[in-house]
Amino acid sequence: MTKHVVASDDLAMQIGPDSNPIAIFDEWMKEVHLLGLKEPNAMTLATSSPSGEIHARTVLCKSWSEDGLIFFTNYNSQKGHDLAANPYAAAVFFWDALSRQVKVDGTVEKTSRQVSEEYWRSRARESQLSQFVSQQSQPAPSREDLEKLRSEAEAKFHGQEIPCPAHWGGYLLRPKAIEFWLGRPGRLHDRHQFVKSTQHWTYRRLYP
Repeated sequence: MTKHVVASDDLAMQIGPDSNPIAIFDEWMKEVHLLGLKEPNAMTLATSSPSGEIHARTVLCKSWSEDGLIFFTNYNSQKGHDLAANPYAAAVFFWDALSRQVKVDGTVEKTSRQVSEEYWRSRARESQLSQFVSQQSQPAPSREDLEKLRSEAEAKFHGQEIPCPAHWGGYLLRPKAIEFWLGRPGRLHDRHQFVKSTQHWTYRRLYP
């Protein structure tokens, strides 16, 4: 069973006006990975349709930098259609074992084709096969049909590299706001928000 750790006073005091939110995020990610959690980089991603319907799902954040967070998916999926029409999204990481949460709000754009193909080549072949045949978010007749499509693709590309589909690739979530939440006893939690204006981050503490 994963040990539950409550955020310390020292950690809370380290976050302030002079902090770099991306550096904080990177440090938290390192700590989460040390816990050995399954899928520590999982984030709930919320998008909205042109009519205002909200759609949320869990995806994996594959990398991050000062530019933002990168995840990969099928561009023809529900999230892909949402982002094509409304390129804004929100992401939430929640690590109960550390009593911590990170919220990221911002704009979304596709990564370069080079970034998408480089990541595609790093994936396991089984994952490549699954994504190659997937018509993500569309109705699937049966499990048998899915297995058949994958088997057909496996035979087709036997002894060959599986090409990265044109409809599959990465997205970059460029943060406009990042909030760090630390659980505290008595629910008097710490909330630290950073809002980006031009190239600078503005810090403020929020009430829990």
